[in-house]
Amino acid sequence: MNIHEHQAKAVLSEFGVAVPRGYPAFSVEEAVKAAQQLGGPVFVVKAQIHAGGRGKGKFEGLGPDAKGGVRVVKSVEEVRAAAEEMFGRVLVTEQTGPKGKQVNRLYIEEGAAIAKEFYLSLLVDRETSRVSVVASTEGGMSIEEVAHNTPDKIATFSVDPATGVWPHHGLMLASSLGLKGDLSKQAGKLLGQLYAAFVATDMSLLEINPLIVTADDQLRVLDAKVSFDDSALFRHKDIAALRDESEEDPKEIEASKYDLSYIALDGEIGCMVNGAGLAMATMDIIKLYGAEPANFLDVGGGATKEKVTAAFKIITADPNVKGILVNIFGGIMRCDIIAEGVVEAVREMGLKVPLVVRLEGTNVELGKKIIAESGLNVVSANDLSDGAEKIVKAVRGAA
Repeated sequence: MNIHEHQAKAVLSEFGVAVPRGYPAFSVEEAVKAAQQLGGPVFVVKAQIHAGGRGKGKFEGLGPDAKGGVRVVKSVEEVRAAAEEMFGRVLVTEQTGPKGKQVNRLYIEEGAAIAKEFYLSLLVDRETSRVSVVASTEGGMSIEEVAHNTPDKIATFSVDPATGVWPHHGLMLASSLGLKGDLSKQAGKLLGQLYAAFVATDMSLLEINPLIVTADDQLRVLDAKVSFDDSALFRHKDIAALRDESEEDPKEIEASKYDLSYIALDGEIGCMVNGAGLAMATMDIIKLYGAEPANFLDVGGGATKEKVTAAFKIITADPNVKGILVNIFGGIMRCDIIAEGVVEAVREMGLKVPLVVRLEGTNVELGKKIIAESGLNVVSANDLSDGAEKIVKAVRGAA
């Protein structure tokens, strides 16, 4: 689960992390009030969306020379003007894709006198089962760009969960960023605070870009991106309450209610599969036959008829779907359960696009019989290759 920058900073501040003062705003008047509370003389107006690259982003409906989603202004009147221009507009960045995201909230923050910028992140290293620390002197830039152009400017090390952060970790961070004296001590203290926040709230990613040194030699977290492990949210009701569903695909939200693994994509063939590996193989073979998958959807090994029905409804709710491929290998999952769910969903919603079903495994003959006797216009496939070829031909023929 992702949260907004202002929420991330609020979480980090609970662990003692130094962040600039700021207030979230959900209207122009709230933005103005926030600026008045801060008092100036410099304000930063930040669009709050779940995507990076906001400063370089472009707002739809504004000219190519218009400013992006992060603006430095010097009066309350300029805060009002920026807020009026940002609220309700779609901001397109490198991470949002061409569709962009609508700005529904802003963060009004005090300005900072920046002397240096750094990059710092903590993330889970699944190979070592440790928290990895990634640091770079190239703050304010995309870490992917730094890795491609100047990989020598990225330093990484890990923290053993059995020991947590020790003084030598702070020294390693300070050395990586070229910090000495009091700034080196601040780096060690900051790393301990960030690690404590990371572990205590079950984060999966904590990215600070940039981490800055101010003109008076203080380390400050100027921007923060935080993601949490969805599987651990049951332990953190306060964190779960920060979820902003307006930033998520409605189909993905609906899928989460039924414990379905669903990710929306940009293709035209909807997929319903059991097992993540088989789902990936299904998507690959659709591409092999010249089409694009519209989603990743794993109904899991213990899906019920209700879950299958919900999955089918979610797929058909996507207006881009021109055909559906159901690919089930029944091990734990029974093919007749899948068949009953598909039949029930089609009868309830109607079938407006071609549907190809490939079943194999437990109760496969019963599953095929249920579909055959349903009277539905469903095409059966003998294997995965046959199913992919048939659905692509059906979609291409209907196009």
